[in-house]
Amino acid sequence: MITIKSEREIEGMRKSGAVLAGVHLGLRDLIKPGLSSWEIEKFAKKYIESHGAIASQIGFDGYKYATCVSINNEVAHGIPRKGLMLKEGDIVSVDMCVELDGYQSDSCWTYAVGDVSDKRQKLMDATRKALYLGIDQAVVGNRIGDIGAAIQQYTEDELGYGDVRELIGHGIQPTIHESPSVPNYGEAGQGLRLKEGMTITIEPMITTGTWKIASEQVPNDSWIYYVTADDSDCAQYEHTIAITADGPKILTSQDPDIDQKYL
Repeated sequence: MITIKSEREIEGMRKSGAVLAGVHLGLRDLIKPGLSSWEIEKFAKKYIESHGAIASQIGFDGYKYATCVSINNEVAHGIPRKGLMLKEGDIVSVDMCVELDGYQSDSCWTYAVGDVSDKRQKLMDATRKALYLGIDQAVVGNRIGDIGAAIQQYTEDELGYGDVRELIGHGIQPTIHESPSVPNYGEAGQGLRLKEGMTITIEPMITTGTWKIASEQVPNDSWIYYVTADDSDCAQYEHTIAITADGPKILTSQDPDIDQKYL
């Protein structure tokens, strides 16, 4: 079931998104070589709770943490780990969800750890651009396939990267995962038509190799996370979006200057 959100509900999600964006802004200064991925978790959880919000990934499908922390070849759902230290040249994606006063937001960002190779920087830049190409298609009257087609055409057809198929965006609110599914690949003009008041996430996961992924199990734990099938690098960027009569609105913006047209 897809719910249409009122202006009041969208404003509530925007306030939730501002808390989430604040975590990401703080991580820009925190993430550096020698930091454990567990410190990312501690910072995020403390920030969210200190702003009167809830880390809404905790308890969702049995997940135990406020953040997913995925490094280099890890695609998604990596857990924060106390003994895993970030190294110079790594890339790390931090994904999290926030609930504030009953309103949800969801966003992921990929960070460079110190100085990264040109190859990894280009992957990050392309994935972030792909996110915004998808957002530009999130307008009333377009279809879900228009979003995925824009991402796929740029990342795979133009750049030769892999565009992960098995993990996709989704509707959001009142829970963190709602209908509709929002693939990062697809055919223009196909799929569900977008309507004013829908709220979705767009979250391309782009690799330097194959689009195929493999599952891994956390040692001494039942949790499954995902890596690239060929050990290539992966980057992910995600925003929560509202479909409005005035175009797509980013509810998790970190930069009012860059995102001015989407606010």
